[in-house]
Amino acid sequence: MNAPLQTAKNAIDPLKLEKLAELAVKVGLQLQRGQDLVLTAPIAALPLARLITKHAYKAGAGLVTALYADEEATLARYAHAPDESFDRASDWLYQGMAKAFANGAARLAIAGDNPMLLASQDPQKVARANRANSTAYKPALEKISNFDINWNIVSYPNPSWARQVFPDDPEMVAVEKLANAIFAASRVDVDDPVAAWDEHNSNLRRRSSWLNEQRFAALHFTGPGTDLSVGLADGHEWHGGASTAKNGITCNPNIPTEEVFTTPHALRVEGHVSSTKPLSHQGTLIDKIEVRFEGGRIVEARAARGEEVLKKVLDTDEGARRLGEVALVPHSSPISASGILFYNTLFDENAACHIALGQCYSECFIDGASLSQEQIRSQGGNSSLIHIDWMIGSGEVDIDGVRSDGARVPVMRRGEWV
Repeated sequence: MNAPLQTAKNAIDPLKLEKLAELAVKVGLQLQRGQDLVLTAPIAALPLARLITKHAYKAGAGLVTALYADEEATLARYAHAPDESFDRASDWLYQGMAKAFANGAARLAIAGDNPMLLASQDPQKVARANRANSTAYKPALEKISNFDINWNIVSYPNPSWARQVFPDDPEMVAVEKLANAIFAASRVDVDDPVAAWDEHNSNLRRRSSWLNEQRFAALHFTGPGTDLSVGLADGHEWHGGASTAKNGITCNPNIPTEEVFTTPHALRVEGHVSSTKPLSHQGTLIDKIEVRFEGGRIVEARAARGEEVLKKVLDTDEGARRLGEVALVPHSSPISASGILFYNTLFDENAACHIALGQCYSECFIDGASLSQEQIRSQGGNSSLIHIDWMIGSGEVDIDGVRSDGARVPVMRRGEWV
């Protein structure tokens, strides 16, 4: 391990990092004996990747294949690659991943990239590279978004990320602070993380069960800069916390998670909405987003920062301007209460209600595992190369559930469950 990585590792509690690795395998994935695992991570997360690999083999993994990304290599591409490079992606790699998933492999991603890595790069090149990557990745992404496999995302306090979150602190202090925030949000700072997650999953199931009983036709969000009606897909189903994939394995896809979520109707979103937290997307920060929907489609969009990248994202394909997810998170969630802006969607989306542009999740339909893609589309499910969450909730946002007869039921007031 090189000196910078070793220095950063010294700021991280090794016992809690071990607990996080074990939790990712046992609760995040519930990896099965004999099951293969495809693991992706930034190279800075090597200490966690090695621990996860160890716990995966202890759980009986057949084969763990790890793929690493390097920030310096990414920047070298933008500095020196020919222009045509930015219209290419490693489709052969993603085809291999899709084949592994089709053969029963699980998927685990360690997040932790520098959210500002590409902030100073040519936004046209960033957008082109993102589009090429999204296109190439779709065969693998479909296995994940359709919940064919058990999958999980956890995070590691990469020093370059920590410096963005705590810019006024020395690097070692910033890494330690971010590590402790990750451990707290992931519930590994307690004696029995597995029991803590059992209780948390039970609470999320209770929320999603209540929403499923209501059978709302739409949700209406109101607040500063927001007056948005989100129609819900026909036969939609709310989920939260642990869910069972089509392969029969119950997993926690996101660690941490505070959300209950479902699928909007791609044609039934009306009004305007403003983001309440910045969105970090592929190394670019997009802030103060404002969009207007008509007939489910974004017809106007602007942002105070990163607007050019946002508009390129919206032009990815027809489904990129429509919604694939709506999620409810109380403003008092532990991540929100921490007061930390993580510049990382996995965390920031769990501090606020949010919506996602692009691909829907087939699991968010009643009997979704048995529905064809055409049936999902006919019920309002969206299809796209992308799935990008951004935050629209705060302590100033109210949400009503709207029944098919127009009757309204309070769901959240000032960002909290009623």
